[in-house]
Amino acid sequence: MTKKILMLATAMSLVTGAAMAQDKPKIGAALYGLNAEFMQLWAAAAEQHPAVKQGLVDLTVFDGRYDALVQQEQFETMITQGYDAIIFAPIDADAGAAAVEAAVAAGIPVFGTNTMANTDKLSSYVGSDDVQSGYMEAKYLLDKIGCTGNVVIIEGPIGQSAQIQRLEGNQKALAECPDVKVLEQQTGNWSRAEGQTLMENWLTKHGDAINGVIGQNDEMALGAIEAIKAAGMDPKSLVIVGIDGVTDALLAVKAGDMASILQDGAAQAQGSVDLAIAAAMEGYEPMSDIWARYPDMPWAGGKAAQYMVPWTPVTLENVDALLATRQ
Repeated sequence: MTKKILMLATAMSLVTGAAMAQDKPKIGAALYGLNAEFMQLWAAAAEQHPAVKQGLVDLTVFDGRYDALVQQEQFETMITQGYDAIIFAPIDADAGAAAVEAAVAAGIPVFGTNTMANTDKLSSYVGSDDVQSGYMEAKYLLDKIGCTGNVVIIEGPIGQSAQIQRLEGNQKALAECPDVKVLEQQTGNWSRAEGQTLMENWLTKHGDAINGVIGQNDEMALGAIEAIKAAGMDPKSLVIVGIDGVTDALLAVKAGDMASILQDGAAQAQGSVDLAIAAAMEGYEPMSDIWARYPDMPWAGGKAAQYMVPWTPVTLENVDALLATRQ
């Protein structure tokens, strides 16, 4: 009898354990690409979320490899496997809309982060105001060159919301300086190597007629700096700006070679994870400390349509503190 009771208890324990494992929410984070540091920082922060570290949820990070079709296939996988919530940073705003709508039709809430999809089906969005950052970087450059001269613009992937919105901000600032001429404007696809190649070509064509470089992210601005140095020029002879605050850009700011604006990808990541868990677990209260760090971005019960993480201009006064967070 005792043996039978023990066997029954063991069987019940196994069933209960399986049920608990099954009940643990499955969350997917579909990111547009993990080749560069910014999204690597985002992913690392998501994986360090207290709920993920404590095993309260299963988080899977997907590398979209900068390909809308790959992201579509990843959504199909998550839908088939019955994920409880999806966090999404699309490479293409229009193509991303179809993926979101397919997931929502399957009963899976989708939370946007960092880049937007052109759909009203997102449960919420956690990012930063890209129009504002585009204006801030261009305004800084234009002030430095006295609102006169020639600039080039290295854009993000055409059709991604960050490229569209940062360009809108760039153009808003440029409209305030009608004497500034845009000599060249082309996508560098967020890539340092592509930014370097573009700048090499533009230096060959325009030489020292270029007074400033607007890089819509740091990686491309850093590529431009490499091209400038390779041409035997001093980066300090131009004004070079970028966005994101990746580690090499922080070092370049410290060296006086460029300006940058920090985009807090860690806050975007952890805020998104809190929202996704809240959608999957009734009564969940946020576990990340980002809500305390950004009191002007209240939790609002996890029900706000947008959560905008503020930008932080990188300065000589704060750069060492920012670098210390990367160690």
